[in-house]
Amino acid sequence: MVVGLAVSVPIVAVGGVGQALTTDQVVLLAIAGISNVVGLLFGYSALRLGKVAVVAPIMSTEGALGAVIAIAAGEPLAAASGVVLALIALGVLLTATEVPEWSPAARNAEPVLVPAGLALAAAACFGVNLYVSGRIGIELSVAWAVLPARVAGAVVVAVPLLLTGRATLTRQAVPFVVISGILEVAGIAAFALAARGGIAVSSVVASQFAAIAAVVSVLLFHERLARHQLVGVTIIATGVAVLTAIQG
Repeated sequence: MVVGLAVSVPIVAVGGVGQALTTDQVVLLAIAGISNVVGLLFGYSALRLGKVAVVAPIMSTEGALGAVIAIAAGEPLAAASGVVLALIALGVLLTATEVPEWSPAARNAEPVLVPAGLALAAAACFGVNLYVSGRIGIELSVAWAVLPARVAGAVVVAVPLLLTGRATLTRQAVPFVVISGILEVAGIAAFALAARGGIAVSSVVASQFAAIAAVVSVLLFHERLARHQLVGVTIIATGVAVLTAIQG
């Protein structure tokens, strides 16, 4: 988050944030910062306890949730889109369902209910964040879109950890921290610009990371999923892709 804040400074310097803010815009900025930080805490907790192949698809529903919020706020929704959203919800349910204790597969299965719940909480926070970030990108400059989460993360998480001496960073982790900070800022800036053409579509397209993360986790981390969980992951990934095509 500190890296993200440092990366945001040049964007702010170029784009500027000098315009006067309305009360509604200040509220949007506050929600953007809080929802992102809380979502990250839920998301990282889910990844610590569960499999990437399970957590990532569930968290990817943030796009569908962001689209639902945008639609509820006035953007149109086709009947087909509603059906696909229901299928995505089914995929989440299958992915989050643990193997029954009586099943032979249960012996090697890892519990998924808690990480799945945390992933859903993260998705809800990120869905809200996508919508408000899209609104910010439409109403204000991109600089305002990248700032809230970085400032909130630095103040609420990074600074307390530094002050209490609990912030530890190994040399091996430094490249990953720097890269993730840079990509996060680049991603939200790109989303803020894309949202000017429609928040619902942009939200769904932005959630396409799930399929990639699930495949990578199985191939590189050798994670194993139950058959019904594989079906759930497939439904989520397919649903997100179909919803993208429908909204487009």
